[in-house]
Amino acid sequence: MKNVLIIGLGRFGRHMAQQLIEDGNRVLAVEKDEERADSAIDILQDIQIGDATNEHFVQSLGVNNFDLCVVAIGDNFQRALEITVLLKDLGAKYVLARACRDVHKKLLLRNGADHVVYAEREMAERLAIKYGSKNIFDYIELTPEYAIYEIAVPASWIGKSILEKGIRTRYGISILATKKGSKIFPQPHPDHIFSADETLMVMGNRQDIKAITR
Repeated sequence: MKNVLIIGLGRFGRHMAQQLIEDGNRVLAVEKDEERADSAIDILQDIQIGDATNEHFVQSLGVNNFDLCVVAIGDNFQRALEITVLLKDLGAKYVLARACRDVHKKLLLRNGADHVVYAEREMAERLAIKYGSKNIFDYIELTPEYAIYEIAVPASWIGKSILEKGIRTRYGISILATKKGSKIFPQPHPDHIFSADETLMVMGNRQDIKAITR
């Protein structure tokens, strides 16, 4: 269980708070707008009304006691930047901030953010990859170059084993699991025979994955 501070209860902040709580974490939320805070009361009970750009208020939260501080403000970059700087100045261990533009990401990283996410952009990219190819069913980015994909079994692999196809050495990817329907079978044996009614969970370089899903 982690202690998490979320600043801003817009859609992004509420969704993140809900998921964190469902996963067993302790969440404190801060929201400046009382109506917005009231609308989130069914998701979490621990909400403080206050201005997170106010140093005395933020200091009273004891930010150094949180494992993660999330700046979930996407509609006011200046405020998000001020809060990020303030959190780090007060000893925040790890600050996750939200950005809408590349220049905002750069400024947030230079001024204390440990990681910056593009909420809408990252979802749009994931959906574009998922629905833009008939052979890719899901996608999780690990780095700009590497990701985990759920893909269809290439036609030339059907009826052959992992060992026979030399997947890692020939294609440069790792098969993490196979999937049939809703069932996942992790770490398939090298003797596993590929079938047309399964999908593969693979990890690799984007270009290597593209090469086998064309």
